[in-house]
Amino acid sequence: MRAFLAPDPMLPAPAPARGLIDRLWFVGIHLLMAALLLTAAGPAHATSRIKDLAGFEGVRENILVGYGLVVGLRATGDDLKNIAATKESLTGMLERLGVNTRDGKMQPDNVAAVIVTATLPPFARQGARIDVQVSSIGDAQSLQGGSLAVTPLMGADGEVYAVAQGSVQVGGFSAQGAAASVQRGVPTSGRIPNGGIVEREIDFSLADMRQAKLSLRNPDLTTARRIAQAINAFLGTTSSTPIDPGTVLVNLPDGYDGSMIDVMTDVEQLRVEPDQTARVVIDENTGVIVIGQDVRISTVAVAQGNLTIRVTETPQVSQPSPFSETGETVVVPRTEITVEEDTDRKLAVVDDGVSLQELVNGLNALGVGPRDMISILQAIKAAGALQAEIEVM
Repeated sequence: MRAFLAPDPMLPAPAPARGLIDRLWFVGIHLLMAALLLTAAGPAHATSRIKDLAGFEGVRENILVGYGLVVGLRATGDDLKNIAATKESLTGMLERLGVNTRDGKMQPDNVAAVIVTATLPPFARQGARIDVQVSSIGDAQSLQGGSLAVTPLMGADGEVYAVAQGSVQVGGFSAQGAAASVQRGVPTSGRIPNGGIVEREIDFSLADMRQAKLSLRNPDLTTARRIAQAINAFLGTTSSTPIDPGTVLVNLPDGYDGSMIDVMTDVEQLRVEPDQTARVVIDENTGVIVIGQDVRISTVAVAQGNLTIRVTETPQVSQPSPFSETGETVVVPRTEITVEEDTDRKLAVVDDGVSLQELVNGLNALGVGPRDMISILQAIKAAGALQAEIEVM
Protein backbone atom coordinates (compact mmCIF):
# COMPACT_ATOMS: atom_id res chain seq x y z
CA MET A 1 0.00 0.00 0.00
CA ARG A 2 2.87 2.39 0.77
CA ALA A 3 4.60 1.53 -2.51
CA PHE A 4 1.39 2.31 -4.49
CA LEU A 5 1.06 5.75 -2.91
CA ALA A 6 4.71 6.66 -3.42
CA PRO A 7 5.59 8.91 -6.38
CA ASP A 8 7.85 6.28 -7.86
CA PRO A 9 6.71 2.63 -7.55
CA MET A 10 10.32 1.48 -7.60
CA LEU A 11 11.49 3.77 -4.78
CA PRO A 12 10.41 3.66 -1.10
CA ALA A 13 8.64 6.70 0.32
CA PRO A 14 10.57 9.09 2.61
CA ALA A 15 10.30 8.54 6.36
CA PRO A 16 7.85 11.47 7.11
CA ALA A 17 5.60 10.43 4.24
CA ARG A 18 5.59 6.83 5.41
CA GLY A 19 4.44 7.95 8.91
CA LEU A 20 1.58 10.02 7.50
CA ILE A 21 0.50 7.20 5.23
CA ASP A 22 0.52 4.75 8.16
CA ARG A 23 -1.72 7.06 10.22
CA LEU A 24 -4.14 7.56 7.33
CA TRP A 25 -4.25 3.83 6.71
CA PHE A 26 -4.95 3.15 10.44
CA VAL A 27 -7.77 5.72 10.61
CA GLY A 28 -9.31 4.54 7.34
CA ILE A 29 -9.42 0.90 8.44
CA HIS A 30 -11.15 1.79 11.73
CA LEU A 31 -13.70 4.00 10.00
CA LEU A 32 -14.49 1.18 7.57
CA MET A 33 -14.91 -1.33 10.40
CA ALA A 34 -17.24 1.04 12.29
CA ALA A 35 -19.36 1.55 9.17
CA LEU A 36 -19.60 -2.21 8.64
CA LEU A 37 -20.65 -2.75 12.27
CA LEU A 38 -23.36 -0.08 12.06
CA THR A 39 -24.66 -1.55 8.81
CA ALA A 40 -24.74 -5.08 10.22
CA ALA A 41 -26.47 -4.01 13.42
CA GLY A 42 -29.61 -2.77 11.64
CA PRO A 43 -32.65 -1.53 13.53
CA ALA A 44 -32.85 -2.43 17.22
CA HIS A 45 -35.79 -4.49 18.45
CA ALA A 46 -36.99 -4.80 22.02
CA THR A 47 -36.61 -8.42 23.06
CA SER A 48 -37.53 -10.06 26.34
CA ARG A 49 -36.64 -13.31 28.01
CA ILE A 50 -39.13 -16.15 27.76
CA LYS A 51 -38.93 -16.19 31.56
CA ASP A 52 -40.53 -12.73 31.58
CA LEU A 53 -43.12 -13.51 28.90
CA ALA A 54 -44.47 -16.82 30.18
CA GLY A 55 -44.54 -19.20 33.12
CA PHE A 56 -44.42 -22.99 33.23
CA GLU A 57 -47.77 -24.60 33.87
CA GLY A 58 -47.87 -26.16 37.33
CA VAL A 59 -45.20 -23.85 38.75
CA ARG A 60 -47.59 -21.55 40.55
CA GLU A 61 -48.55 -20.18 43.94
CA ASN A 62 -51.60 -21.26 45.92
CA ILE A 63 -53.85 -19.04 48.02
CA LEU A 64 -54.53 -19.99 51.64
CA VAL A 65 -57.15 -18.54 54.01
CA GLY A 66 -58.18 -19.09 57.61
CA TYR A 67 -60.22 -17.63 60.47
CA GLY A 68 -58.66 -16.85 63.81
CA LEU A 69 -58.49 -14.63 66.87
CA VAL A 70 -56.03 -11.90 67.78
CA VAL A 71 -55.61 -11.57 71.55
CA GLY A 72 -53.73 -9.23 73.84
CA LEU A 73 -55.08 -5.98 72.45
CA ARG A 74 -55.16 -2.85 74.57
CA ALA A 75 -58.92 -2.28 74.80
CA THR A 76 -59.14 -1.97 71.00
CA GLY A 77 -60.75 -5.32 70.21
CA ASP A 78 -64.25 -6.30 69.12
CA ASP A 79 -67.29 -5.44 71.21
CA LEU A 80 -68.63 -8.90 72.10
CA LYS A 81 -72.12 -7.44 72.50
CA ASN A 82 -72.16 -6.51 68.82
CA ILE A 83 -69.98 -9.25 67.31
CA ALA A 84 -71.43 -12.58 68.37
CA ALA A 85 -69.00 -14.54 66.18
CA THR A 86 -66.03 -13.30 68.19
CA LYS A 87 -67.63 -14.34 71.48
CA GLU A 88 -68.55 -17.81 70.19
CA SER A 89 -65.07 -18.31 68.72
CA LEU A 90 -63.42 -17.28 71.99
CA THR A 91 -65.68 -19.59 73.96
CA GLY A 92 -64.97 -22.52 71.64
CA MET A 93 -61.21 -21.97 71.77
CA LEU A 94 -61.20 -21.84 75.58
CA GLU A 95 -63.30 -25.02 75.79
CA ARG A 96 -60.81 -26.85 73.59
CA LEU A 97 -58.16 -25.78 76.08
CA GLY A 98 -60.24 -27.13 78.98
CA VAL A 99 -61.72 -23.83 80.21
CA ASN A 100 -65.50 -23.65 80.65
CA THR A 101 -66.90 -20.14 80.19
CA ARG A 102 -70.51 -20.95 79.29
CA ASP A 103 -71.93 -20.05 82.71
CA GLY A 104 -70.04 -16.79 83.22
CA LYS A 105 -70.38 -13.32 81.72
CA MET A 106 -67.40 -12.74 79.47
CA GLN A 107 -67.08 -9.26 77.95
CA PRO A 108 -63.38 -8.70 77.20
CA ASP A 109 -62.33 -5.92 74.85
CA ASN A 110 -58.89 -7.25 73.99
CA VAL A 111 -59.93 -9.91 71.43
CA ALA A 112 -60.61 -9.43 67.70
CA ALA A 113 -61.83 -11.84 65.03
CA VAL A 114 -59.63 -11.79 61.93
CA ILE A 115 -59.27 -13.34 58.51
CA VAL A 116 -55.78 -14.72 57.91
CA THR A 117 -54.49 -15.01 54.34
CA ALA A 118 -51.21 -16.31 52.92
CA THR A 119 -49.64 -17.41 49.65
CA LEU A 120 -48.10 -20.87 49.47
CA PRO A 121 -45.06 -20.70 47.15
CA PRO A 122 -44.49 -23.46 44.60
CA PHE A 123 -42.51 -26.46 45.85
CA ALA A 124 -42.76 -25.34 49.49
CA ARG A 125 -41.72 -28.20 51.77
CA GLN A 126 -42.94 -29.14 55.23
CA GLY A 127 -41.52 -26.87 57.89
CA ALA A 128 -40.94 -23.95 55.53
CA ARG A 129 -41.94 -20.51 56.80
CA ILE A 130 -44.30 -18.16 54.94
CA ASP A 131 -45.61 -14.64 55.63
CA VAL A 132 -49.25 -14.19 56.59
CA GLN A 133 -51.64 -11.22 56.41
CA VAL A 134 -54.14 -10.52 59.21
CA SER A 135 -57.29 -8.37 58.72
CA SER A 136 -60.03 -7.58 61.21
CA ILE A 137 -63.63 -8.50 60.32
CA GLY A 138 -65.34 -7.03 63.40
CA ASP A 139 -65.48 -3.57 64.93
CA ALA A 140 -61.98 -3.63 66.41
CA GLN A 141 -60.24 -0.26 66.44
CA SER A 142 -56.67 -1.53 66.12
CA LEU A 143 -54.68 -4.76 66.03
CA GLN A 144 -51.52 -3.13 67.35
CA GLY A 145 -49.83 -5.13 70.08
CA GLY A 146 -51.95 -8.25 69.50
CA SER A 147 -50.91 -11.85 68.89
CA LEU A 148 -52.61 -14.29 66.56
CA ALA A 149 -53.65 -17.55 68.18
CA VAL A 150 -53.02 -20.84 66.34
CA THR A 151 -54.95 -20.62 63.06
CA PRO A 152 -55.11 -23.34 60.39
CA LEU A 153 -54.84 -22.10 56.80
CA MET A 154 -56.78 -24.00 54.16
CA GLY A 155 -56.58 -24.15 50.38
CA ALA A 156 -59.36 -24.17 47.80
CA ASP A 157 -59.83 -27.92 48.32
CA GLY A 158 -60.57 -27.50 52.05
CA GLU A 159 -57.34 -29.15 53.17
CA VAL A 160 -55.05 -27.54 55.76
CA TYR A 161 -51.69 -26.65 54.23
CA ALA A 162 -50.23 -24.34 56.88
CA VAL A 163 -50.67 -23.13 60.45
CA ALA A 164 -50.18 -19.48 61.45
CA GLN A 165 -49.35 -17.88 64.79
CA GLY A 166 -47.35 -14.92 66.08
CA SER A 167 -47.28 -11.22 66.91
CA VAL A 168 -49.06 -8.93 64.48
CA GLN A 169 -47.06 -6.07 63.01
CA VAL A 170 -49.27 -3.05 62.22
CA GLY A 171 -47.97 -0.23 60.04
CA GLY A 172 -50.75 2.25 60.86
CA PHE A 173 -51.94 3.87 64.05
CA SER A 174 -54.84 5.97 65.30
CA ALA A 175 -55.28 8.35 68.22
CA GLN A 176 -58.16 10.53 69.29
CA GLY A 177 -59.13 12.98 71.95
CA ALA A 178 -62.25 14.84 72.98
CA ALA A 179 -62.29 17.15 69.97
CA ALA A 180 -59.82 15.74 67.43
CA SER A 181 -58.51 12.45 66.05
CA VAL A 182 -55.68 11.36 63.77
CA GLN A 183 -55.13 8.15 61.82
CA ARG A 184 -52.28 6.97 59.66
CA GLY A 185 -52.53 3.85 57.54
CA VAL A 186 -54.92 1.05 58.43
CA PRO A 187 -54.47 -0.10 62.06
CA THR A 188 -56.98 -2.93 61.62
CA SER A 189 -54.72 -4.82 59.23
CA GLY A 190 -51.22 -6.19 59.72
CA ARG A 191 -48.85 -8.97 58.83
CA ILE A 192 -46.76 -11.61 60.56
CA PRO A 193 -43.39 -12.19 58.86
CA ASN A 194 -42.62 -15.92 58.79
CA GLY A 195 -45.76 -16.44 60.86
CA GLY A 196 -46.94 -19.52 58.96
CA ILE A 197 -45.47 -23.02 58.93
CA VAL A 198 -46.14 -25.31 55.96
CA GLU A 199 -47.74 -28.57 57.12
CA ARG A 200 -48.69 -30.19 53.80
CA GLU A 201 -46.76 -30.31 50.52
CA ILE A 202 -48.26 -30.15 47.05
CA ASP A 203 -47.04 -33.18 45.12
CA PHE A 204 -45.51 -32.00 41.85
CA SER A 205 -42.33 -33.47 40.33
CA LEU A 206 -40.66 -31.67 37.46
CA ALA A 207 -37.77 -34.10 37.04
CA ASP A 208 -40.08 -36.95 35.96
CA MET A 209 -41.99 -34.94 33.35
CA ARG A 210 -41.54 -35.59 29.64
CA GLN A 211 -43.30 -32.43 28.53
CA ALA A 212 -44.20 -29.02 29.93
CA LYS A 213 -46.49 -26.19 28.92
CA LEU A 214 -45.60 -22.53 28.80
CA SER A 215 -48.46 -20.18 29.75
CA LEU A 216 -48.09 -16.72 28.20
CA ARG A 217 -48.89 -13.84 30.53
CA ASN A 218 -50.21 -11.83 27.54
CA PRO A 219 -51.67 -14.38 25.10
CA ASP A 220 -50.81 -13.68 21.47
CA LEU A 221 -50.52 -16.01 18.47
CA THR A 222 -47.43 -14.31 17.03
CA THR A 223 -45.60 -14.31 20.35
CA ALA A 224 -46.46 -17.98 20.96
CA ARG A 225 -45.12 -18.94 17.52
CA ARG A 226 -41.92 -16.94 18.04
CA ILE A 227 -41.35 -18.63 21.40
CA ALA A 228 -41.78 -22.08 19.83
CA GLN A 229 -39.39 -21.17 17.00
CA ALA A 230 -36.77 -19.88 19.43
CA ILE A 231 -36.96 -23.07 21.51
CA ASN A 232 -36.72 -25.31 18.44
CA ALA A 233 -33.74 -23.35 17.14
CA PHE A 234 -31.97 -23.68 20.49
CA LEU A 235 -32.67 -27.41 20.91
CA GLY A 236 -32.15 -28.22 17.24
CA THR A 237 -35.43 -30.17 17.07
CA THR A 238 -39.15 -29.59 16.53
CA SER A 239 -40.07 -30.46 20.11
CA SER A 240 -41.95 -27.19 20.77
CA THR A 241 -45.37 -26.38 19.32
CA PRO A 242 -47.82 -23.51 19.97
CA ILE A 243 -51.18 -24.96 21.04
CA ASP A 244 -53.16 -21.72 21.32
CA PRO A 245 -52.40 -18.00 21.79
CA GLY A 246 -51.64 -18.56 25.46
CA THR A 247 -49.93 -21.98 25.53
CA VAL A 248 -46.72 -23.43 24.05
CA LEU A 249 -46.01 -27.16 24.44
CA VAL A 250 -42.39 -28.18 25.08
CA ASN A 251 -41.43 -31.86 24.80
CA LEU A 252 -38.23 -33.36 26.17
CA PRO A 253 -36.10 -34.09 23.07
CA ASP A 254 -35.00 -37.67 22.42
CA GLY A 255 -31.41 -38.16 23.44
CA TYR A 256 -31.29 -34.92 25.42
CA ASP A 257 -28.61 -35.08 28.08
CA GLY A 258 -30.70 -33.78 30.97
CA SER A 259 -34.16 -33.65 32.51
CA MET A 260 -37.09 -31.30 31.95
CA ILE A 261 -35.61 -29.05 34.64
CA ASP A 262 -32.50 -28.57 32.48
CA VAL A 263 -34.63 -27.81 29.43
CA MET A 264 -36.71 -25.28 31.34
CA THR A 265 -33.60 -23.61 32.76
CA ASP A 266 -32.07 -23.19 29.30
CA VAL A 267 -35.31 -22.23 27.56
CA GLU A 268 -36.38 -19.47 29.96
CA GLN A 269 -33.22 -17.47 29.18
CA LEU A 270 -33.90 -17.29 25.42
CA ARG A 271 -34.87 -13.85 24.12
CA VAL A 272 -37.96 -13.27 21.98
CA GLU A 273 -39.53 -10.13 20.54
CA PRO A 274 -43.15 -10.09 21.83
CA ASP A 275 -46.06 -8.90 19.73
CA GLN A 276 -49.31 -7.48 21.05
CA THR A 277 -52.62 -6.26 19.69
CA ALA A 278 -52.90 -2.52 19.15
CA ARG A 279 -54.80 -1.28 22.19
CA VAL A 280 -55.85 1.97 23.82
CA VAL A 281 -56.49 1.67 27.58
CA ILE A 282 -58.69 4.32 29.19
CA ASP A 283 -59.40 4.86 32.89
CA GLU A 284 -62.33 7.25 33.01
CA ASN A 285 -62.15 7.58 36.80
CA THR A 286 -58.68 9.14 36.81
CA GLY A 287 -58.46 10.35 33.21
CA VAL A 288 -55.44 8.15 32.43
CA ILE A 289 -54.90 7.21 28.76
CA VAL A 290 -52.33 4.62 27.62
CA ILE A 291 -51.83 4.24 23.85
CA GLY A 292 -49.96 1.22 22.49
CA GLN A 293 -47.11 1.45 20.01
CA ASP A 294 -48.99 -0.13 17.07
CA VAL A 295 -52.09 2.10 17.26
CA ARG A 296 -52.88 3.64 13.87
CA ILE A 297 -55.54 6.08 12.71
CA SER A 298 -57.03 6.56 9.26
CA THR A 299 -57.40 10.06 7.82
CA VAL A 300 -59.95 11.87 9.96
CA ALA A 301 -60.86 15.46 10.81
CA VAL A 302 -61.41 16.30 14.48
CA ALA A 303 -62.90 19.41 16.07
CA GLN A 304 -63.50 19.96 19.74
CA GLY A 305 -65.44 22.77 21.42
CA ASN A 306 -66.47 23.53 24.98
CA LEU A 307 -69.86 24.84 26.04
CA THR A 308 -69.91 26.44 29.49
CA ILE A 309 -73.10 27.61 31.21
CA ARG A 310 -72.52 29.71 34.32
CA VAL A 311 -75.38 30.55 36.71
CA THR A 312 -74.63 33.26 39.29
CA GLU A 313 -76.98 34.02 42.17
CA THR A 314 -76.63 37.51 43.78
CA PRO A 315 -79.71 38.02 45.98
CA GLN A 316 -80.41 41.51 47.27
CA VAL A 317 -82.09 42.58 50.50
CA SER A 318 -84.93 45.15 50.20
CA GLN A 319 -85.75 47.06 53.39
CA PRO A 320 -88.60 49.51 54.07
CA SER A 321 -88.01 53.15 54.83
CA PRO A 322 -87.07 54.14 58.38
CA PHE A 323 -89.94 54.24 60.86
CA SER A 324 -92.27 52.61 58.27
CA GLU A 325 -95.14 50.68 59.83
CA THR A 326 -96.36 48.89 56.69
CA GLY A 327 -93.19 47.72 54.93
CA GLU A 328 -91.14 44.59 55.66
CA THR A 329 -87.70 43.31 54.83
CA VAL A 330 -87.62 40.87 51.88
CA VAL A 331 -84.91 39.12 49.84
CA VAL A 332 -85.10 39.86 46.12
CA PRO A 333 -83.48 37.14 43.95
CA ARG A 334 -81.05 38.19 41.25
CA THR A 335 -79.92 35.52 38.77
CA GLU A 336 -77.37 35.97 35.99
CA ILE A 337 -76.90 33.28 33.31
CA THR A 338 -73.84 33.36 31.05
CA VAL A 339 -73.25 31.02 28.11
CA GLU A 340 -69.68 30.68 26.81
CA GLU A 341 -68.86 28.68 23.70
CA ASP A 342 -65.44 28.28 22.15
CA THR A 343 -65.90 29.51 18.59
CA ASP A 344 -62.22 29.60 17.68
CA ARG A 345 -61.82 25.82 17.71
CA LYS A 346 -61.34 24.59 14.13
CA LEU A 347 -61.13 21.20 12.46
CA ALA A 348 -57.76 19.45 12.69
CA VAL A 349 -56.83 16.76 10.19
CA VAL A 350 -55.08 13.63 11.40
CA ASP A 351 -53.37 11.93 8.46
CA ASP A 352 -53.58 8.26 7.58
CA GLY A 353 -51.27 5.78 9.33
CA VAL A 354 -49.61 8.22 11.68
CA SER A 355 -47.21 6.95 14.31
CA LEU A 356 -47.79 7.06 18.04
CA GLN A 357 -45.71 10.21 18.42
CA GLU A 358 -47.58 11.95 15.60
CA LEU A 359 -50.91 10.93 17.10
CA VAL A 360 -49.95 12.36 20.49
CA ASN A 361 -48.70 15.56 18.89
CA GLY A 362 -51.92 15.91 16.89
CA LEU A 363 -54.14 15.45 19.93
CA ASN A 364 -52.04 17.87 21.97
CA ALA A 365 -52.32 20.43 19.16
CA LEU A 366 -56.07 20.51 19.70
CA GLY A 367 -55.46 21.92 23.19
CA VAL A 368 -57.67 19.42 24.97
CA GLY A 369 -57.31 17.78 28.35
CA PRO A 370 -57.38 14.07 29.18
CA ARG A 371 -61.14 14.03 29.72
CA ASP A 372 -61.88 15.53 26.30
CA MET A 373 -59.20 13.33 24.72
CA ILE A 374 -61.03 10.23 25.97
CA SER A 375 -64.19 11.41 24.21
CA ILE A 376 -62.24 12.15 21.02
CA LEU A 377 -60.64 8.69 20.95
CA GLN A 378 -64.00 7.01 21.51
CA ALA A 379 -65.55 9.12 18.74
CA ILE A 380 -62.72 8.23 16.33
CA LYS A 381 -63.26 4.56 17.17
CA ALA A 382 -67.00 4.91 16.54
CA ALA A 383 -66.22 6.46 13.14
CA GLY A 384 -64.15 3.40 12.22
CA ALA A 385 -60.93 5.39 11.87
CA LEU A 386 -59.08 3.94 14.87
CA GLN A 387 -57.34 0.65 14.07
CA ALA A 388 -57.01 -0.47 17.65
CA GLU A 389 -58.96 -1.95 20.51
CA ILE A 390 -60.26 0.40 23.19
CA GLU A 391 -60.32 -1.05 26.71
CA VAL A 392 -62.14 0.98 29.34
CA MET A 393 -61.06 0.19 32.89
